[in-house]
Amino acid sequence: MARVAALVGDPARSNILASMMDGRAHTPTELALDAGISAATASGHLARLLDGQLVTVVRQGRHRYYRLASNSVARILEGIMVLGEDTQSRPRAMPRVPADLRLARTCYDHLAGKLGVALTDAMVTRNFIKLDDESGTLTDTGNAAFLELGIDLAASRHLGQRACCRPCLDWSERRPHIAGVLGAALLNHFLNQRWIERIQGTRAIRVTNQGSVAFRRDFGITLESD
Repeated sequence: MARVAALVGDPARSNILASMMDGRAHTPTELALDAGISAATASGHLARLLDGQLVTVVRQGRHRYYRLASNSVARILEGIMVLGEDTQSRPRAMPRVPADLRLARTCYDHLAGKLGVALTDAMVTRNFIKLDDESGTLTDTGNAAFLELGIDLAASRHLGQRACCRPCLDWSERRPHIAGVLGAALLNHFLNQRWIERIQGTRAIRVTNQGSVAFRRDFGITLESD
């Protein structure tokens, strides 16, 4: 615990890890820019994170791309973000989060922010999933609904011991959004269907005009930015 805390606790390394919460692979140069440090310093930090098994590296030719080592690492980081905001002595009810990140963002491989929480609420209301504090269950109704949308969760069960769906506490909304196989499948489906699109250089997600119609039609979700 102390070893992991020491790795995450350095400000430059925490910025590097936060950048990887978009679920994508990054070059050392990109991560250095995000963290506001030199490329050489970033390489040293990445070596420590790699040794600590918090990140992995993929090599393509002469290039190296770094990403979080696992969903478990992403879950720990999201929890630290929640705890970090809770321990701030600021007289405000909610953390100061940029409007685009607050509205919709990626939390590693699933949706977070207002969109992620609203989607979770809609799925519970429609009896697609059942949730408690630590786990979730996909219902027969939900499985049928997702198949109709073109999401075959059975085809994703090859992902080992990963839960089909579970609650992940959203650090800006302080309510759960959905992670696990279902969360990842929904994010990929919405991207492929162009309901949402990534905003380059950030974890923020933009809901397209097509997506606004589809979320309202299929989930009863209408989002308004702050």
